[in-house]
Amino acid sequence: MRLQTKTTLLITSLVLALGVNAQEQPKAEDLVGKTYVGIHGTRMNTDDDRLTSNNVDFIKHGNGMGAEIGYRYSEKSEYRLSYTHLNLTRVGWAPSTPSGSNIALNYLLFPNKENFYLMAGASALEVIETKLSVNLGAGYRHYISDRSAIYFEGNGHYQLDEAYTDLSAQIGFIYFFGDTQKKIVRAKPAMEAAPVTPAMVKPLDTDNDGVIDSKDLCKATPADNKVDSNGCTVFTEENDAMHLHVKFDNSKAVVKPEYFENIKAAADFLKTYPHTTLEIKGHTSSTGSAAFNKKLSQQRADAITAVLINEFGIKSSRLTAIGMGEEELINPANTAQAHKENRRIEAKVVVNKKVAVKR
Repeated sequence: MRLQTKTTLLITSLVLALGVNAQEQPKAEDLVGKTYVGIHGTRMNTDDDRLTSNNVDFIKHGNGMGAEIGYRYSEKSEYRLSYTHLNLTRVGWAPSTPSGSNIALNYLLFPNKENFYLMAGASALEVIETKLSVNLGAGYRHYISDRSAIYFEGNGHYQLDEAYTDLSAQIGFIYFFGDTQKKIVRAKPAMEAAPVTPAMVKPLDTDNDGVIDSKDLCKATPADNKVDSNGCTVFTEENDAMHLHVKFDNSKAVVKPEYFENIKAAADFLKTYPHTTLEIKGHTSSTGSAAFNKKLSQQRADAITAVLINEFGIKSSRLTAIGMGEEELINPANTAQAHKENRRIEAKVVVNKKVAVKR
């Protein structure tokens, strides 16, 4: 019992010594990556079924003190390794007081990133014999300064081998190491400063768009964009269009090399606007039978589709080939020039896009 009293007095003294500099608790983000060490006092009520070697008396409870080292892994989680020396008290025939220990590795979860935490872990718990034990518990941490805190926690322990259930309460003091926010020391002014009026304070305009932050709904607009009264970029709509024309020889569906640059331009357009599809229409002149022209026009549309897929990597699902035959002549005259103009494929797509207006 004297060991627990000494531990409590030691922690209380540290709390009083640091209490003069007490401040609001540090932000969780400021603790990430920091290591802390601490001391603690523990009270453990053991399972009544824990018999000693003579099987007459049993371990009733234990008091102890120990030390720990922890690491703040993230804003919500910590890892802690601790050692506790236990002075055990037993009931019955008790010529001596046995000792025990607990070496524990725990994970601490801070659901709200603040004082309250849940914990779980595993330990080598020595009560007469050293056995593997798992524990679940909760605690509360009160910060005395931006580096130090006291905590209170309770745990339930379950020893796997013998199915013993023990309960513990713990009070501790911890101190964080590592970089921390520097305190601002305000010098006493030599003379009373003139009062600051609202007219002397320039409103903030973080993105320099001419709209102050308190009225800016879009606080990260590019510097060269024109903005509206809410500080948001002004857009205008523009059209981007692509037209593909390829001519064919009489009664042929072979794509001539001279048109590959035109087809590549169409492929580049499709890659720029991946949400678009392309309908390719094949056409013929009015010479020959209608059935022959229908088949030939389909072959011409398929030929262009094959080039887009095989040469320029456009997915077939984005392409549609339709043979129109001689149904849509662009020149109905019965001349060699007219027939030449009608032997073709046509494809076009128009895209509406928003463009930011510049200042």
